[in-house]
Amino acid sequence: MSQQPPHRDPKQLRASDADRERVAQVLHKASGEGRITLDELQERLDQVYSAKTLGELEPVVADLPTDGSHLPTAPVVAAASLPDRRVGGTPGSTTSIAVMSGTERKGAWVLPPQHNSFAFWGGVEIDLRHARFAEQYSTITAVAIMGGVDVIVPDDVAVEVTGVGIMGAFETRNKKGASPTAPPGAPVVKVTGLAFWGGVEVKRVPRSKIDEIE
Repeated sequence: MSQQPPHRDPKQLRASDADRERVAQVLHKASGEGRITLDELQERLDQVYSAKTLGELEPVVADLPTDGSHLPTAPVVAAASLPDRRVGGTPGSTTSIAVMSGTERKGAWVLPPQHNSFAFWGGVEIDLRHARFAEQYSTITAVAIMGGVDVIVPDDVAVEVTGVGIMGAFETRNKKGASPTAPPGAPVVKVTGLAFWGGVEVKRVPRSKIDEIE
């Protein structure tokens, strides 16, 4: 007589990157509505990205509205069933370096899964408004030393910013009209790194005004 497999608590299931991103979008929306402060947002995002199980994600948004979404235990089927047409293609350059000069990555290019950017007494601009993405999840590691790195992202791309500023700034700026969250199935770009006596700025611009930067 065969034994039935033991019941598994859904909260003990391992969390996926998509699960973490769904919770992160709820937090970003709550911050945009003034429900939590920027310090609380960063603290909770740290918890989200370090969470290993669905049960660890649940308390992070327990006191926030989720628009009826079942977070974080519901299966992520929407994103899987709606692949973004911008994902796919031959990856472009994996580095952008500016030393006492300027470098741009813009236009119709393909962001690789990992892109490293370095600015020293110079500036780098990484423009994703017309870009494709080699994979669903990409990471941009930006290091600015007495220089600047600007990353321009349309609001229909999910972005996570986790860099550190030391006597400098590592920040996100939402342009007027930019949506606080990206649609389900959107490409996800994580921007991390270091700004030392310099700045790394992620500018989120509305898709409807894609040619307006400043």
